[in-house]
Amino acid sequence: LTRYLLEPHKQLSETQVFNEIYPVWTYSYLALLFPVFLATDYLRYKPVVLLQGLSLIVTWFMLLYAQGLRAVQFLEFFYGMGTATDVAYYSYIYSVVDVNLYQKVTSYCRSATLVGYTVGSVSGQVLVSVSGWSLFSLNVISLTSISIAFGTAWFLPMPKKSLFFHHVPSQQLGWEMKVMDCKNGSAVQDHPNVQMAPGWEDETKVPLNGEGHSAEKQEQKVDIRKVLKDLWQDFLQCYSSKTMLCWSVWWALSTCGYFQVINYAQGLWEMVLPSHSTEIYNGAVEAASTLLGAVAVFVVGHIKTSWVMWGEVALALFSFLIAAAVYIMDTVRNIWVCYASYVVFRIIYMLLITIATFQIATNLSVERYALVFGVNTFIALALQTLLTLIVVDASGLGLDIFTQFMVYASYFAVISLVFLGSGIYSILRAYRRRDQRQSRS
Repeated sequence: LTRYLLEPHKQLSETQVFNEIYPVWTYSYLALLFPVFLATDYLRYKPVVLLQGLSLIVTWFMLLYAQGLRAVQFLEFFYGMGTATDVAYYSYIYSVVDVNLYQKVTSYCRSATLVGYTVGSVSGQVLVSVSGWSLFSLNVISLTSISIAFGTAWFLPMPKKSLFFHHVPSQQLGWEMKVMDCKNGSAVQDHPNVQMAPGWEDETKVPLNGEGHSAEKQEQKVDIRKVLKDLWQDFLQCYSSKTMLCWSVWWALSTCGYFQVINYAQGLWEMVLPSHSTEIYNGAVEAASTLLGAVAVFVVGHIKTSWVMWGEVALALFSFLIAAAVYIMDTVRNIWVCYASYVVFRIIYMLLITIATFQIATNLSVERYALVFGVNTFIALALQTLLTLIVVDASGLGLDIFTQFMVYASYFAVISLVFLGSGIYSILRAYRRRDQRQSRS
C-alpha cells in the first residue's frame, strides 16, 4: 500500500501518506466502532454485512482512481468503516446456526480467513516479483474479489433475532466474535475451547446472539437502563480480579503498540530501501510471519506452567523482546534485518495474545467474556488514537518514521518494566503467604 500510494501518479509525499492519510483510518475506526455495533444489532446483521461490502468496494475503487490528499483521506475513512463493520459478518454467522455448531463454524471461519490472508500475501508477491504485475493490477484483483463477496451477501437469509433490540432470553445468549489484524481488515471468532488461530492479533470482542426456542420469545422489549446497569455491575466485578486486570491491562497496552507497528511497518521499510529502486518482499514477509506465528500458537497450547505466578514475569520478558525487535527494526538500516525483526515481533505478540486469551477466558462466563474483550479492545483503540494524534498526525508532533518507531520501542520497554516490577512483587508475596501458612501449620 505504501509503495502504491508513493507512486508518481498519486502525487502524494511521504509526509502526507504517513502523517496525514494513515491516521484517518485509526480515527474513523474508533469513531464508528460503537455506533456500527448498535446498528448491527438493530438491523439484524445482514444490512451491515452489505454495508461492509459496499464500503470496501468504495475503498478499492478510490484506491485505483482517487487523486490528491483529501480523496485518499476519504478513502481511509471508508476503510475504517469496512473494518468496523467486520462485526456484522461474524455476528450473522452465529445467528443462523445452532449453538452445537458454534465450534465447527468457528473452525471454518478461522480457516477461511487464514487461508485468504496467506494466499493473498503469497500470490501478490509472486505476481509482482515473478510475473511483473503492477500494484494497480493487484488492486483490480482485490476490487473484483470484494465485488463477488458483496454480490454473494445479497443471497444470505435474513436473521429473525439479535442480542439487544430483537431480544432472546438471557440464558440463550451465545458467543462473540473477535476482529484481528485490523489493518488488513481481517477478522475471526474465538471460543475458549478452540485454539486461537495465528495471524489474527489486533482483537475486538462483541457479543453475539444465540438460538431462541420459539419465535414468540425472540422479540422482547429491552430496558436500556437495566442493560447498562447490569453491564456496569459486570464490568466492576470482572476487573476486581487482579489476575483479570493484569492480563487485560497488558492486552490493551500491547495491542495499541502492535497496531501502530503493523500500520507503519511498510513505511519504515520504504524509507530503509525505497521500492522504486529495488525489488521488495512485503507480501512474502507477511505470509511468513503469519505461518511462523501459527507454529508458535500451536506450541504455546502445549506449554504447562503456572501462569498465575509467572505470567507477569513472562509478559515482562516477552514485552522486552518485542521492544528489542522494534528497536532493531528502527536502528539497523538493513531491509533483511527489518524483515526478520518484524517476523519476530509478530510471532511473540501472537504467542502472548493467545496466552492472554486463554487466561481471561478461563475466568469468565459467556456474557462477561464478551464484555471484557470488548472493553479491552476499545481501550486499545482509544490509546492508539491518542498515540497517533500525538506522535504521527501532522497536527501533533508529526514525527518522521524512524523517530516514530523509536517511540514504539520505548513504549514496549516501559510496558516490560511495569510488568517486571508487578511480577516480582506478586512472586514475593506468594512465597511470603506460603511461608506464613507453613509457620501456622
